[in-house]
Amino acid sequence: MKLKLVVLLIVALALLGLAGAANYMYEKSSVKGVGYRNLEIVISTQTGYNGAKLVEKQSGSGNVILSRIELEAERQPADLNCPWLTSPMDYINFTSEQELEYMPVSYQTGTYDQKWIDKLCVQNFKIGAVMTEMYTHAEHLQKTTEVKTRLYNDGLPIDCCTGVLEANLNSNVIGVAHIGWLSRDPVADSKNLKGRHAEYGRSIEDLTGVFSIEKFIQLWGNSTCGAISVDWLPCV
Repeated sequence: MKLKLVVLLIVALALLGLAGAANYMYEKSSVKGVGYRNLEIVISTQTGYNGAKLVEKQSGSGNVILSRIELEAERQPADLNCPWLTSPMDYINFTSEQELEYMPVSYQTGTYDQKWIDKLCVQNFKIGAVMTEMYTHAEHLQKTTEVKTRLYNDGLPIDCCTGVLEANLNSNVIGVAHIGWLSRDPVADSKNLKGRHAEYGRSIEDLTGVFSIEKFIQLWGNSTCGAISVDWLPCV
């Protein structure tokens, strides 16, 4: 009888450990007004240089005509089966709609005279992919950003999708824009590159002035990711 109780206790503790490993985060916001704004969002699905990470920072003064942000992130316990269509290990979904106009504002607490800055960095350490969207010195910024990143567990067969980082960017800016992505081998080569990660590809674009920008970035762990990335039921 005592042995059965000990076994049941061990099982219960294991289940509690699995429950503790699952972490779900969701935020939806809508902001309008005039004044100074400082925003910071930091999401990590795992500790250290693992999982996925998203950092969003925005600051500036003036007219916030529209600011909508929706964020969803979760770390799930590893599932060693291969139904990756329905059971990702980690994921982050991020949507941002912004329309900002610069102007100085003054209150009793002080004067705020900062042009708009909006910086977004999303990293997927499992597939060695990173995407950056940054606007600085912006007198006007109107943008829609949609980013999703997925990580799939380590027990999958070699031909299964290991991870996804996708971004859809659409913006109009008067100021400075920097958009780039980088793909590196997630496994360091200790023999030939002295522990550095081999670079597969990169794209970096810097713009200063008045620009309209549209970009779609798609970084996959391998070609099988196409089976899960295509939106088979789009809006009509």
